[in-house]
Amino acid sequence: MHIVLVGNYRKDKQESMERFALMMETGFNNAGHTVEIWRPTVFFGNFFKATNGGIAKWFGYVDKWILFPLVLRMKKLSRSKETLYHVCDHSNSFYVTHLPEDRTSITCHDVLAIRGGLGHEDAYAPASGFGKYMQRWILSNLLKAKKIACVSQLTLDQLTELAAAKGKRPAHWRVIHNGFNADFSPVGREEARALLKGTGVNIDEPYIFHVGSRQLRKNRKMLIDMVHALGDQYKGKIVYAGFDVEPALYEHAEKLGLKDRVIAVPKPPHEILSALYSCSYAFIFPSLSEGFGWPVIEAQACGTPVIASSTAPMPEVSGGAALHADPQKPEEFAAALLKLADVATREELVKRGHLNVTHFTPAIMMKAYHQMLGIPEDGITQGIHEHNRSVVLPQ
Repeated sequence: MHIVLVGNYRKDKQESMERFALMMETGFNNAGHTVEIWRPTVFFGNFFKATNGGIAKWFGYVDKWILFPLVLRMKKLSRSKETLYHVCDHSNSFYVTHLPEDRTSITCHDVLAIRGGLGHEDAYAPASGFGKYMQRWILSNLLKAKKIACVSQLTLDQLTELAAAKGKRPAHWRVIHNGFNADFSPVGREEARALLKGTGVNIDEPYIFHVGSRQLRKNRKMLIDMVHALGDQYKGKIVYAGFDVEPALYEHAEKLGLKDRVIAVPKPPHEILSALYSCSYAFIFPSLSEGFGWPVIEAQACGTPVIASSTAPMPEVSGGAALHADPQKPEEFAAALLKLADVATREELVKRGHLNVTHFTPAIMMKAYHQMLGIPEDGITQGIHEHNRSVVLPQ
């Protein structure tokens, strides 16, 4: 088959979506298909260092919403009438309308921003005035797709609810869990010690770990509140990776006398991230809302016990191999952390975590996409088994 994947605008620097597109490309290539990734051409965006704010954002919109649809229509004319098209990110649902209806599918990673734009407070994704309009536009185009892969049952349920409110019913919509978009496995202590040198993290003293952005829904403040609730029962550090710790969070930690126990490791390379997972006393994921929650399985793959929100889809993703607590109650997260002092409990969580991550391989994910797209499975088995978990982003 000839398959075209529609990726994201490079200037937006959406790394997780870029990894997802590359993972799809690798999977289809390994199965013997001819694959292309089409991304919006950066033209007006070249005049700016980044296009995620200010006037530069609007020039990026011109590239994405005006120029690229014209490119899409021209490029598809040179492809065969059997070519399949897959839009890798639901936020690009607008492109569905420019592609053949019966040969186009899309992945919906979450409907958080959409629900936030519609006023659902439990999405924890408030939108600006223009953002509300844009999210309605994204939803309207998304619902035009006949084939939609939702990354969790929660996402499918929420999308179905949104569709019902507009008098639409799901067509060929299904749950296809994400596979790993990089290779995660336990890192030995001596290797980790070398990798973490200079980060401020000492693996010889306990630390709890969080990965994520500064978004409200990530609930990073919870880690400080839970440590404060523990008092003298936990004397270790709090390590944040992903985005740097914002001033307001430092101020909160200082107010509670915990600022000197907070360590930030902004945007660590993959090897350092794996080491941070592997050596942490526990991975804490208190998100208020998620579409999937990759860090949960990343931590499990590194042999680290996980304490995550009891809010869906975290129990779905953890496979029951994590402790879950109310993300609004620091005392519940504190109590869960104390349970990890029991060696048997800790070992059981790690063991079950390793078993759970076997359900999230790219091979399983790609097989499900073949089924959704209606591609015959004859001859793809060998290619699928060759599809490992490593995805390298271009420099």
